[in-house]
Amino acid sequence: MSKKKWFYVTETSDVGGYQEITFERENHNSVIIQVENPEKYSVCKENNYQKITLAIDAQEFDKLAIAWCKKRKLHGALGGPVGREYGSPDYLDE
Repeated sequence: MSKKKWFYVTETSDVGGYQEITFERENHNSVIIQVENPEKYSVCKENNYQKITLAIDAQEFDKLAIAWCKKRKLHGALGGPVGREYGSPDYLDE
């Protein structure tokens, strides 16, 4: 049984994100975004084509995206150092 490493989860939100744990130095496993009771969603399955469309509150998505960028230490890729409010590498929560 695999274990989940959540990079974003709160008690007040139905949105979360995680990866399955790996023993490798870098985790290349797929990222899972879990949404309970989404605002809107649709699933399309046709022959060899599948599509999922999901509506997430924009502010909640911002928080999830920032948490992912902090986890991956992508600050430099986002235009250089960012302030404490966005979790600069000097102020990571982990």
